[in-house]
Amino acid sequence: MDNQKHLFDRLIYGGDYNPEQWIDYPDILKQDLALMKKAHINAVTLGVFSWSKLEPQEGVFHFEWLKEIVDRLYEHDIRVILATPSGARPRWLAEKYPQILRVREDRARHLYGERHNHCYTSPDYREKVRIINQKLSETFKDHPAVIMWHISNEYGGECHCPLCQTAFRKWLKNKYQNIDALNHAWWTTFWSHTYNSFEQIESPSSLGDEGLHGLNLDWKRFVTDQTADFMHHEILALRESGALQPITTNFMYDYTCLNYYKLAEYVDFVSWDNYPIWHRHQDILTAYDTGMQHDLMRSMKHKPFLLMESCPAATNWQAVSKIKKPGLLTNASIQAVAHGSNSVQFFQIRQCRGGFEKFHGAVIDHYGGEDTRVFREVTKTGLLLEQLSEITESQVEAPVAVLYDMESRWAMENAKGPRNEGLFYHETALKSYQAFRRNGLNVDVINMEQSPDAYQIIAAPMLYMFRAGIEEKLKRFVQNGGTLIMTYWSGIVNETDLCHLGGTPHDLTDVLGLRSEEIDALYNGEVNHFLPVEGNELQLLKSYTCRHLCDLVQLKGAVPLMEYADDFYKGYPALTVHKYGNGYAYYICADAEPDFYYDFYQRVITTRQIRPILDNIPEGIEVSSRIHKDTEYVFVQNYTGDAVAVGLPDDITILSGNYDGTISAYASIIFQRK
Repeated sequence: MDNQKHLFDRLIYGGDYNPEQWIDYPDILKQDLALMKKAHINAVTLGVFSWSKLEPQEGVFHFEWLKEIVDRLYEHDIRVILATPSGARPRWLAEKYPQILRVREDRARHLYGERHNHCYTSPDYREKVRIINQKLSETFKDHPAVIMWHISNEYGGECHCPLCQTAFRKWLKNKYQNIDALNHAWWTTFWSHTYNSFEQIESPSSLGDEGLHGLNLDWKRFVTDQTADFMHHEILALRESGALQPITTNFMYDYTCLNYYKLAEYVDFVSWDNYPIWHRHQDILTAYDTGMQHDLMRSMKHKPFLLMESCPAATNWQAVSKIKKPGLLTNASIQAVAHGSNSVQFFQIRQCRGGFEKFHGAVIDHYGGEDTRVFREVTKTGLLLEQLSEITESQVEAPVAVLYDMESRWAMENAKGPRNEGLFYHETALKSYQAFRRNGLNVDVINMEQSPDAYQIIAAPMLYMFRAGIEEKLKRFVQNGGTLIMTYWSGIVNETDLCHLGGTPHDLTDVLGLRSEEIDALYNGEVNHFLPVEGNELQLLKSYTCRHLCDLVQLKGAVPLMEYADDFYKGYPALTVHKYGNGYAYYICADAEPDFYYDFYQRVITTRQIRPILDNIPEGIEVSSRIHKDTEYVFVQNYTGDAVAVGLPDDITILSGNYDGTISAYASIIFQRK
């Protein structure tokens, strides 16, 4: 359809707009349209939290105001991403159908309030959502302004009500078929917790069972599946009423309550809400952390994603709501595009007057004028994105990937030992990611269900749980010439969190050429060190600090490259390499400092002869690229407060930015080359 074709003929630029808050202020609505045009905004998201305005009483629908807003936006060449309103239900709905309100893990039912305080299992809630979604679809499915549907908002949370307990038991019975299989998978003979029937099973609770790790893990899987099923139910209501536009829903930063890969299966485009905490540490570190999330979102479907929300100024809900320094708004926006986003969108277009987010940053603040620092930078960013419209046809190509798996993380962080106060999984994965980026490579962030075969190097940090046949995938990957980098605390348990027998990392000891014997948990502040083995094949020469966890391994053919310097395991291997088939498998035995990862990965990348996007990348600079046919678009971004000297190739065409041998503070250079 025409709307779908229109979707990416330009970079989407805009954000959440809540005109229902301003219906009684027609002059403000008129002013907003004028200011959006000046800021080069070409799309807005409508209706996210508008249910009480759309259906003020049960069965009484008022869509006239929304239709008028959509018409006026279209007249001004501003397109619409139209949301379903299930993220926050009206008060009348909770009063008439109290069973839709969630029940906490302690079995207390919530009062009405806040957002996402509803049961995804409730037939009443599903029916009311179906009705309003169908009404919206019937009204707007053919409107030329509507280019996409936004399903609900930031799905999250769980419900422990009787309806959900019944659904959970059904889910378990479908998975395990009989109670004996479940008892074995959960190892319920421990503490004499054996079940005689599925009807005895309750969800985890602080008042009941929290120590049965298989139960905890399967509950999280069930919550993800139930959330995905509810979202699918919403989507079907739109589709069955004739809506053909693409569909998305907005994910959140490093969100551990859901496995987003499952939800991504149901949407046409992945999108997410990005709210980094800038200026607290070195901004380049924040940029790497943000970049990893961008790449995670892109890697779920291996195609362009959408930046659905970001803040043009300061948030209001972080511990310290700090404003962005000049240039950072643009830089952060361009970073999303550099990592594969085809949109830059803000929360919010106009700052609300009351409620929880009245001090959350916006394109148009309470003052309401265009002569503000934020509005000027929003306008500058919009103009730049218009100039980069050709980039929408390009995609990110990554020669390396970080394996980052949410289900493994659930199990690892729920397990007791070896450290119950900080396993630092996210931070460890980020070290690998950051090392690849510092060495000038695009990076995919994949999970165990995806194939590793398209990459030259796979980093698999702290892969505690092996599932989805990952052992065979990685074995085949190395056998066929790939390079695997694995770390301590990997291959410990199976998919139901039962410890593997016969040695770990499970079924990869032959690939890695070693077996893990013990793992030492270090106290906070306690350290050990890596020392290079004389004459090691990677020519590693420095020593490095390590902390938190130190794996003691027995070599079974692997060659040590570095060894521990301290404690009784002084001289034990700390970094190893093993040739297996046509490839190589490296094993990092401890939680080493970031500089180790940078130096080590640099040598591995050089050994594999992988060409970086840009040579000699200075500190504080991030480099990314997108490719379309024979054209590469390169983004060189400065995340420091000072100008930085950067050497660029000669055979390039600069598309954006001022370059005199340096890149200014919080600025970007975008160039293309063949």
